[in-house]
Order: sequence, then C-alpha cells, then structure tokens
Amino acid sequence: MSEVSSRSENSRYDLGLLFTDGLPDLDDSLGYRGAVAARAAGISYRQLDYWARTELVEPTVRGAAGSGSQRLYGFRDILVLKLVKRLLDTGISLQQIRTAVNQLRESGVSDLAQTTLMSDGASVYLCTTDDQVIDLVSRGQGVFGIAVGKVLREVENSLVDLDAQQADVPDELAVRRAHRAS
Repeated sequence: MSEVSSRSENSRYDLGLLFTDGLPDLDDSLGYRGAVAARAAGISYRQLDYWARTELVEPTVRGAAGSGSQRLYGFRDILVLKLVKRLLDTGISLQQIRTAVNQLRESGVSDLAQTTLMSDGASVYLCTTDDQVIDLVSRGQGVFGIAVGKVLREVENSLVDLDAQQADVPDELAVRRAHRAS
C-alpha cells in the first residue's frame, strides 16, 4: 500500500495510459465518441468536455482538433472517467482527484483487477492486496474504497449495452429510403 502521492516512476506514463494490466485486450486505435464515453462513465457531456479541456482526462485515441472535430476515447479513458466520477461522488475535491490521477499515471498498476483505491477524504491510497486494505482501515485511515476491478467490469458492461442500443437505431438515410419506398 502506498499513498498515491509517494510514487513517481513509470515508463508507461509516456504512453499516456493510466492503467495497462487487467484490461481487456482492445485495439487502441478504436475509440468511443464523447457522448458514448460520457454515458458509459455516468457523467454529463459537459463534465466530459470540461475534464478534457482542463487535461484531467484526455482522450488517447483522438483529441479535438478544432471546431467540428470529435474526440475519441479509449476503454482506459472511460475507466478513468468512471473512477473520477466515483471519487467525486464520495466528496473528494476535483483538485485532489486531479493530483491523484496524475500520480496514478506515474505509479502504474501491476494488477488492475486486484487494486482498490482507498481514501480518508484527504488522501488517496493505492492498495494492491487485501492485507493493505485491512491495514489501512484498521489504522482508521480508510473511510471508503473503490474496487477498480469492479469498476472495470461496469464499464465493459455499459459499453456492451450502449453498443447494443446503437445497433438498433437506424441511421437517418435508411429511414428516408424506407419512407420513399413505401
């Protein structure tokens, strides 16, 4: 267990990835539009836009390149968005979350499915074993925890559900063709 602020080295930071292990094997060149990313993370599009503009969570597949361009978010980006949302919901300030996200990028995670983010409301701790969680709670420091592996599965399920919903919606051109044919 380490307080997130105490770690500061990882070559994967250069890749722009917050988490790398324990994730599904996805094509990093494929992405989700902002609206889908926001829905999967449980945030508003306005929050998504603000977090991208302030560099809290930037899309790694494709960033905005001027008016009319669309950002594309990867699975890892959406996971980070959902974790940020969870931390906000527990009362952690956006400034503290920003620090934690930056420091998590630097520290890396070796086994995402077994990772828990713990907080006492002021600091965020990265726990990679059950013993670390128990130790933190027994010292009275841990007020709440977020099991990252569970959030990862929630994001996977959200994206599957959103993809299924989109497949059922015909595009505008198909609707016009059908209308003309009848």
